[in-house]
Amino acid sequence: MTAIHGSILIILEKRCIVIKLQTTLLSISLLLIAACSSQHQDISTYTLTRKNFENTIVIDGYAEPLQSTSITCPRGGAGGTVAFLVEEGTWVEEGDIVCTIENQNMQTHYDQLLTNLENVQANIEKAKANLELQFTMLEADAKNNEAETQIAHLDSSRLQYYSPNQRLIRELELQIVAITRRKIESKLLSLPIIQQSEIKKLELQMLRLTNNVASVKKDLDGLVLKSTKKGLAIRGINPMTNNKMAVGDVVWNGMPLVNIPEMDKMKMKIFASERDYRYINVGDSVSYTFDAIEDNIAWGKIINKMPVGVQIKEGSQVKHFEIDASIDSTVVMPDPGFTATCHIMLKQVKDTLTIPQIAIYEQDSMKVVYVENRKGFEMRQIQIGESSPKEAVVANGLFLNERVALSRPKESQVKGRKNIVRFN
Repeated sequence: MTAIHGSILIILEKRCIVIKLQTTLLSISLLLIAACSSQHQDISTYTLTRKNFENTIVIDGYAEPLQSTSITCPRGGAGGTVAFLVEEGTWVEEGDIVCTIENQNMQTHYDQLLTNLENVQANIEKAKANLELQFTMLEADAKNNEAETQIAHLDSSRLQYYSPNQRLIRELELQIVAITRRKIESKLLSLPIIQQSEIKKLELQMLRLTNNVASVKKDLDGLVLKSTKKGLAIRGINPMTNNKMAVGDVVWNGMPLVNIPEMDKMKMKIFASERDYRYINVGDSVSYTFDAIEDNIAWGKIINKMPVGVQIKEGSQVKHFEIDASIDSTVVMPDPGFTATCHIMLKQVKDTLTIPQIAIYEQDSMKVVYVENRKGFEMRQIQIGESSPKEAVVANGLFLNERVALSRPKESQVKGRKNIVRFN
């Protein structure tokens, strides 16, 4: 019995030693796993999956009618300022006043024309009065001369009793009376012709001034702009500020002040930066979301790009480019002026491997990533296809479900390197 008990004790002791060894090995394994985990836990990774790659540009825009009646600044308003402008979104009837322009230069010119016209009218009246006065005075002179002539003829019967000198003097006096009579008669004939000619000149001047006054008055009346149809009044865009027209803005000939849109067809007006403008092409698909209409979505395409940029503000070196996009389908047609976020699709690749741009690094003129494995990370050369600022399509070098580091690992964590690109 004693020998049996001794054997049992030896077996138990051996088993305890084995258990202790197993426990020690398990602890060491756990410590190694924890150490490896601690090396990786400070690096975020991305798991490669297949999805649709989309390269989009997001720009703000606003809805604008595809067709509208535009009320523009008339010729006479050039250089004037807006004194009154209908409120944005006001419903107007045909004939309602929508805008009033003040042009101080034209008003001053009109006032001066009126003063000149009044002066010419006064000069005509004065000329007519002078003609009548001169004609009356000549008639009086004619009557006086006629009396003197009659007296001279009465005295001529006594010339035979005069001395030669007295007779000569008297005959000369008769000649003077006769000459005076002829001068008076000549003036009576020529005075109306001369005066009428002068009056005619003044009347022609008055006619020109009257026409000028009427023309300028028509231009001034044209500065009160009225709606030509009923509809929703939308203020135009000031090209100098790219803001809606406002009271006090300077205007010029042909400048759109108020638009009355056709509400059934709309488009989007987009102003892109020079950088974004280079990548956008006619025909690119666009989707829209609207701040003012929740859950409303619309779709369309780029239909036009203006080739010349416009300064953001006067004197600025920064330009933006005007782009038109269609609204081909929508849940609810937006009203004019509604702002939208425009998602312009530059490129799309369906069902492909993509990788974030932050996971791609340059190494010896190669594109490399750090692929996670059990030992750490492997630096691997890859090839990329289409790319956007956020992500890129993986053409070669990576496989589905592989995990890549989103930050560069430490040198001690990089356990391998592959420069040969593997093909999918």
